[in-house]
Amino acid sequence: ICHPSDSQVVAAWASVPFPALRGYSLPDTLCTYQQDVPWKLLSSCREQKVSCCFAQSVVLRGICKEGKQPASLLHACESTEEVLQRYLHTLFPGAFSTSHVLEQPCNTLPPYPQFFSPLLTRQGFLLDKPPSYSSAAVESIPVLAALQSSPVLHTLLYSLYKDLQKLNTRRWASFFSAGVEQDDFQEALQELRTLSQCYEMGFGADGSEEEADSG
Repeated sequence: ICHPSDSQVVAAWASVPFPALRGYSLPDTLCTYQQDVPWKLLSSCREQKVSCCFAQSVVLRGICKEGKQPASLLHACESTEEVLQRYLHTLFPGAFSTSHVLEQPCNTLPPYPQFFSPLLTRQGFLLDKPPSYSSAAVESIPVLAALQSSPVLHTLLYSLYKDLQKLNTRRWASFFSAGVEQDDFQEALQELRTLSQCYEMGFGADGSEEEADSG
């Protein structure tokens, strides 16, 4: 079985916009997400709560450290990047994590679609309640994006393997007539299953599915 660090598959996560209240700092926001991360899975598999992570790269833009200052380890950090890095190490101890922080937010002026909540300010920060006046178009938003190697990938890859395994290859004669051999296809399937096992730790239910499949 290979080690996750030897493979090159990652799951994409994002928070668009990043859920920061107006007037609150990055430590203020992250302190409210101690049990789960404030970003959502973009990859095409059912989302599961990630309790561990092998490696990740996270980029945050449009958020500063300054703001309200309740006591916490995150508030003791000297820079925004240090805040984010400490948060990642707290949620995923032992994982290899890199983080990058950009001051500039993402511009959302037209023709960017205005599908945002009325709770967002022009700068993309959340309000406690809807404004009493008609809100203007959102001009920019803070964004967080992450690429993560984690056990979620076991679900994604193994589901793909199962779907391809059910494929009736006789209905795809043109595909194989283009030069793909049936044996090569079956070998690629087994390699996909082996790759999924690289990320298997942490999901006992999926492991039982594989045992049942091989039985």
